[in-house]
Amino acid sequence: MGKDNNSRREFIKKSAGVSAAIMAGGILPGFSAASYKRIPGANDKLRASVMGVNSRGNALAQNFAFQKNCDVIHLCDVDSRAIDKCSANVKKVQDHTPAGFEDFRKSLESKDVDLMVIATPDHWHAPAALLAMQAGKHVYLEKPCSHNPNEGEMLVKAALRYGKSVQMGNQRRSWPNIIKGINELKEGIIGRPYFGKGWYSSNRGPIGVGKVAPVPGWLNWDLWQGPAPRREYMDNIVHYNWHWFWHWGTGEALNNGTHMVDILRWGFGVDYPVKVSSNGGRFCYDDDWETPDTQVINMDFKEGVSMTWEGRSCNGKHVEGAAVGAIFYGEKGSLLITGGNSYTVFDLKNNIVKEGKDTVAIDPRDTANPSSHLDALHIRNFFNNIISGEKLVADIDSGHKSTLLVQLGNIAQQVGHSLEIDPSDGHIIGDKDAKKLWSRRYEKGWEMKL
Repeated sequence: MGKDNNSRREFIKKSAGVSAAIMAGGILPGFSAASYKRIPGANDKLRASVMGVNSRGNALAQNFAFQKNCDVIHLCDVDSRAIDKCSANVKKVQDHTPAGFEDFRKSLESKDVDLMVIATPDHWHAPAALLAMQAGKHVYLEKPCSHNPNEGEMLVKAALRYGKSVQMGNQRRSWPNIIKGINELKEGIIGRPYFGKGWYSSNRGPIGVGKVAPVPGWLNWDLWQGPAPRREYMDNIVHYNWHWFWHWGTGEALNNGTHMVDILRWGFGVDYPVKVSSNGGRFCYDDDWETPDTQVINMDFKEGVSMTWEGRSCNGKHVEGAAVGAIFYGEKGSLLITGGNSYTVFDLKNNIVKEGKDTVAIDPRDTANPSSHLDALHIRNFFNNIISGEKLVADIDSGHKSTLLVQLGNIAQQVGHSLEIDPSDGHIIGDKDAKKLWSRRYEKGWEMKL
């Protein structure tokens, strides 16, 4: 084996064991101090465990397995059917079948796992990421990075404390033409940009009125709920409709708004706002859906820019010819980024002055796998950070800031008025009712602890 491979293996060994002596007890049964000492990292490949493999996680597992320097060795899901299906798909990509785990904590106990990929329901994102870091694993975390702002702040602190690489799934940060478009923006192609708009539109149907029902034999409902306070099983929650319940989900704003708001924040080069407001509601159907199906979030920044995000879950009329997108308005023109790997620059008379195009089609409404060939670039950036220290393009600090913007919008929506924000840290100023939504109540024994 060559010198480079030995160096890489040694780096992985060291990075996997940085947090060896630090662990919150209780939630990871069977994980002792001695277990840390046994974590050697991978040999010349990174070994991944994927948590939540029913839909998006299924696609991610295959994408990770496809990378030449990665083996997917574990699949974790509370739905036994999902493990079986994903396992068969991954086996088509790599030369061995991953082991399946109902309880992801058992996977974290393994000394062979270098990193965990998390594609669970939102209420699990931050708690699982924290446990993975505490178990000495690097983390690839799908958006949003957290269910509430406090969780996001804890992940930022945890990444520093435990010395782990944490890449959030803002995949467009790795798409070549998006990078080029943002660079053009920063170089002044439309002059000073001062207003941005992001949007998402779809034609989602009603979810009905759920009934208490027996838990299916293929589902571990208790572990599915995990850190969330316990509720009875309803027949219209699993697998996707949890998005629209505040108890587990974060609505369309974080489900899809996170991506476009991240592009806007990236382009403007801003962190925290000074004011956030939200208008909308559940307008289209009379059912159990709690979060808005129609929402407009407005954000003002001390840098003299404003941005807005518009979500229409039940009316798929396009904006600027696209179901998903973001546009920057400036002194000399506009720069449009839609759902694919492309951008278009317009002058003030709406004439196209420049385009950056990708010939590969992308379906941004595909909830499982809209852009695997481009997402691979994001995955490889994550690997390169672990192996050689290459800068993450969507680290947890950046991911938290973008997630927080739409979380603040949801908080404004829930309290029914605009919020004044401290631009130094993103915290809500005054407003006791809004501050109550900064964190959440956990099921006893499942509290997040650094």
